[in-house]
Amino acid sequence: MPPSNKSSSDLRLVPALVAVGLGTLVYFLPQPEMVSDQGWLMLAIFIGTIAAIIGKAMSIGAISILAIALVAASGVTSDNPGAAIKDALSSFSSPLIWLIAIAVMISRGLINSGLGARIGYYFIALTGRSTLGIGYGLALSELTLAPVTPSNTARGGGIMHPIMRSISKGFGSSPAEGTEGKIGKYLALVNYHSNPITSAMFVTATAPNPLTVQLVADATGANINLTWTTWALAMLLPGLAAIALMPLVLYWLYPPEVRKTPDARRFAREKLAELGPVSRDEKLMLAVFLMLLVFWADLPAWLLGESFKLNATTTAFLGLSMLLVTGVLHWKDILEEKNAWDTLIWFGALVMMATQLNKLGVIDWFSHSVQQWITDTGMGWPLASVLIVSIFLYSHYFFASTTAHITAMMGAFLTVGLSLGIPAMPFVLMMAAASSIMMTLTHYATGTSPVIFGSGYLTLGEWWRAGFVMSLVNLLVWAVVGIFWWKLLGYW
Repeated sequence: MPPSNKSSSDLRLVPALVAVGLGTLVYFLPQPEMVSDQGWLMLAIFIGTIAAIIGKAMSIGAISILAIALVAASGVTSDNPGAAIKDALSSFSSPLIWLIAIAVMISRGLINSGLGARIGYYFIALTGRSTLGIGYGLALSELTLAPVTPSNTARGGGIMHPIMRSISKGFGSSPAEGTEGKIGKYLALVNYHSNPITSAMFVTATAPNPLTVQLVADATGANINLTWTTWALAMLLPGLAAIALMPLVLYWLYPPEVRKTPDARRFAREKLAELGPVSRDEKLMLAVFLMLLVFWADLPAWLLGESFKLNATTTAFLGLSMLLVTGVLHWKDILEEKNAWDTLIWFGALVMMATQLNKLGVIDWFSHSVQQWITDTGMGWPLASVLIVSIFLYSHYFFASTTAHITAMMGAFLTVGLSLGIPAMPFVLMMAAASSIMMTLTHYATGTSPVIFGSGYLTLGEWWRAGFVMSLVNLLVWAVVGIFWWKLLGYW
């Protein structure tokens, strides 16, 4: 057959026109005196880009390419064309961006080698005497995988969800048969709500976390640098408390019909038997896994001195190199890891735009305006901090992307809070935690949501109810346990 002359695009016209219209509207609104012409144009481009991402006018990577082109061609950052394109591409030299992309590539080894599934079934074999025990097994599996799987979708949807569905079907719990209430509904909720908690616990547990690190550094003038170790230590106790509470809260909220599961451990052992002995690739993957954790936690530097300290991104590159040299992963696997390359593009574009907004004074203007409003109300910093964190978190009902949400609001809200005299370290840590806790809310909150919701174990109302309850529980845990823990660590 002759080749077709027809071409197609993933452009969705109506959302695209809305995004262009919003950006244009912002540009023609009255311009504040303290914002330059370049800053106002940058804000218009930024608002249009975020609107396009929220409306899914195109894939986020394609939108990001358009944004880079527009920033460079408009000369919004510089009248010199060479300088303008350098500014537009500036963030691609950021180690944080490469850290998350390389870590996504490394996480492919957990899936390809079978180590991820083995870890999941191993925990079920240990804890699966009851439905509640299976829930804890799923949660602990998530926690074990989180440090080296920055794609929370791959972790919760690609590794844990098939295990959860397999167990549910093994107990005769299936949406197709109307038996989701037996065990599947509860396990689907645990499968999902483990994801935001573990995402909050490590910089490398979800893609937007390094963006938060960058925005915190920008907002504090680099006075606060959330390293991998600092983040992990700060989130350790509140994260473990949230993991301990979550299966119990969901058990109370949606109690499963089947409470005792004496066959679950046997089922898990059978699955482990099917996987066979631990393979060479699994052993190598586990060795790289442990190496990454050791160097990310700076253990060699603590034990042997600063000369043994490695940058987190350097460590990630070494880990990927080891997997390539040993054949656990092949270059073809890396080329086919579309999520990593996609993340590299959109992450770089959004970091660049957020950085330019800060450089051009737009964030200062916005934060000054909000600060003035809060000051005029006579509100003290304790209430102001609750208000800022709550608005930031619950505005995620209007976002289908955590990255878009963090890019749009985190920097400005951090600046506002810090300008009001809120203690810096606990405030930025609460905001960092909130950027993951907000994933609990809806069936479109993050990439994992549609995967698990789409399996049909819960109605929309059940999902949203559980999400709201868990958001309150997690906020309370971080506000109480977190604040106490950070005081103990001397962070404030």
